[in-house]
Amino acid sequence: MNERTTCAVVGGGPAGMVLGLLLARAGVDVTVLEKHGDFLRDFRGDTVHPSTLQLLDELGLGARFAELPHSELREIAFPFPDGSRVVVGDLRRLKVAHPYIAMVPQWDLLNLLAEAAEGEPTYTLRMRTEVTELIREGGRVRGVRYRTEDGELHELRADLTVAADGRWSIARAQAELQPKELPVPIDTWWFRLSRNPADDPTALTPVVSDRRFVLVIPREGFLQLAYFAAKGSDARLRERGVEWFRHEIATAVPWLADRVGELTSMDDVKHLDIRLNRLNRWHVDGLLCIGDAAHAMSPIGGVGINLAVQDAVAAATLLAEPLRRGDVGAAALARIRRRRLVPTIAVQTLQQILHRAVLKPIIDGERQGPPKPVVALLKAIPAASFVPAYLIGVGLRPEHAPAFARRAAASP
Repeated sequence: MNERTTCAVVGGGPAGMVLGLLLARAGVDVTVLEKHGDFLRDFRGDTVHPSTLQLLDELGLGARFAELPHSELREIAFPFPDGSRVVVGDLRRLKVAHPYIAMVPQWDLLNLLAEAAEGEPTYTLRMRTEVTELIREGGRVRGVRYRTEDGELHELRADLTVAADGRWSIARAQAELQPKELPVPIDTWWFRLSRNPADDPTALTPVVSDRRFVLVIPREGFLQLAYFAAKGSDARLRERGVEWFRHEIATAVPWLADRVGELTSMDDVKHLDIRLNRLNRWHVDGLLCIGDAAHAMSPIGGVGINLAVQDAVAAATLLAEPLRRGDVGAAALARIRRRRLVPTIAVQTLQQILHRAVLKPIIDGERQGPPKPVVALLKAIPAASFVPAYLIGVGLRPEHAPAFARRAAASP
């Protein structure tokens, strides 16, 4: 079966769903293809930062988002053994409508975006639709071939194809675009434990203890935790078993000792192979890469989802009119990279510094916390916590909804 659309979006993650919604509101015929039957995947990027919350307000979705079960993180604080703490990032200092990071299951956000787009006559979302290859003719990408759950193969022709299918992007690989890999010395292991009423619901807490680094994130009804260790350690950790892992967590975070028994096996602990990379070129003729397909981010700061969303907003802003005209050339696609490159490099550089100067020395046993000069500065000048909060929560170039996509606030 051969079909046609103006813009085919590969991947129904945050970047793909935001791009699909915005282009549909511009009157562009857009089809989003998602290989899974739903959005239910655990330990995906669940952070929604102030810049994205502002975007949801501009799209008329802020009130509906606020109705979703979520927790609000207002500070990032390092505790010390003597009971003191230093606030590294204080989002309450930001002069924004939402001075916090909302922690919400990503599937709830994606369902909200899908429901908002359903009413747009030019929007189509196809679930259980796996893109298998690009259609390339005359040196240009002309759309995609995809397989439905019944095994049938189809073609979807498009003026523009957008790869928003993550760090292992099939569309990017098909276009022979190779990202430059940046060195990463660490990996992380995600898991969850129950949350007690006494746990601080507003602070993201990094905990350091004798070569151990654990990040505690309060969520709605539970705690999400990240255990950091040297890259390549997954097989060794799993060989040591769940009893050893429980002891590691209880030693690092003593106030969780009464809950580590909730980990029944190492199957409850999900390994993330941290990658930090970016494409030199984000496009070939007829294809654009955005989000993790263009630049994989470390989970440090939780900024990956928000950078992906901002890529999508920039793409919709710059490409809606060329798509309506049917004239999306290489020059128009190159503008997306130029607009988003500096924020991307800035965040990746900051993440590299944090990997090398904070996490690796802790894991190697060289330090028991952030560098002493940084701690001294933050204790002497608490207002300095505004800088990390701004870089994480807002970023260097926050994108705002274009006029054609803005709507009055909708009732929840």
